[in-house]
Amino acid sequence: MNQSAKNALKPRWRIAHSEASIGWGGQEHRVLAELAGFQRRGCKVWLLAPENSRIFELAKATGIPVLAVNFSKLLLPFNIVRFALWLRRNKIQVLNPHSSKDGWLFGLAGRLARIPLIIRTRHIDVDYPNPTVSRHAFVTLADHILTTSDQIRKHFQQIFKLTGDRISTLPTGIDLERFIPGEPAPNLFAKAPPGVPLIGMISVLRTWKGHETFLEAARILTDAGFQARYVIVGGGPGKQRIERAIATLKLGEMVEMTGHREDIPDLLRALSVLVIPSTHHEGVPQIGLQALATRTPVVGSDVGGIPEIIRPGETGRIFPAMDAAALAVAISETIEQKELTQTMVERGFLDVKAHHSLDTMLDSLDALYSRYIN
Repeated sequence: MNQSAKNALKPRWRIAHSEASIGWGGQEHRVLAELAGFQRRGCKVWLLAPENSRIFELAKATGIPVLAVNFSKLLLPFNIVRFALWLRRNKIQVLNPHSSKDGWLFGLAGRLARIPLIIRTRHIDVDYPNPTVSRHAFVTLADHILTTSDQIRKHFQQIFKLTGDRISTLPTGIDLERFIPGEPAPNLFAKAPPGVPLIGMISVLRTWKGHETFLEAARILTDAGFQARYVIVGGGPGKQRIERAIATLKLGEMVEMTGHREDIPDLLRALSVLVIPSTHHEGVPQIGLQALATRTPVVGSDVGGIPEIIRPGETGRIFPAMDAAALAVAISETIEQKELTQTMVERGFLDVKAHHSLDTMLDSLDALYSRYIN
């Protein structure tokens, strides 16, 4: 049976996702991917988010129904009733909050509306100073917790004493029609001479993404005579901090900052190595899976869910977080040990095709919905 016929047999769910964040990163990408994927499968979907958020803008532009939400604490009692009525009126079957503010608001509204299934997705691994209170957000106000890595799942089970049937792991699926191997487009970067290895990071510019470690490794490699150029792709609140680090390390001629870019498949195909040097708070990074899908070698830190996909010596190289010297060694080995690197790249490519496609993610979600809703 082909995929379209298979999808035609699936239940036509009525799904609402909420997202309080106004930023744009892997978490928001995941929300939009689920909504768009189930919409293509014939389901009714909605996004509930701040009107000034990037995800609201993009969802609206791509034809996903949106509803603006003001997450002011003063409006919480009113919003609980308002959105409970909206959920009932639209016969929502699956409600999926993603952040703290919308988790509380829509958890309470969903319980009031008696939604059949409330899923709380958790994308990053953080500590909870008051687990007794936090437990209500994830257990009392949700039927199932979905995490993006086994590391997050294990942490949640430990904190909240959850049984295995209440929590599961599902990394974000990759669009294998978009992220494919191929020749890089020309002139993507200004500071990349032909034939010189290009080492890059692609992420939101946040403190825990490890840009300083990346830059320190670039300084070590440059001082050792290693011929390469470095690129940092992404926007976010850390731009000035990273620019200061580049200046301090005297890497202005070696490092290019591009800002936010949408041509991620082309950028990945242009890189000799993708580096994911996160210091903490990392699930299974989508950019890692996207790199594997394009056959781009990956070096990642030993944080969170990164080693779950960049398995050391099998699909890529792993280094201790914040250890710039170890990262420098891993980068140089990736470039110099060509045959071994190519073997890892091929294993990673096959792994993504077999286990991490967008359709695989949607099928797993469909099975989860069916488990709770008859």
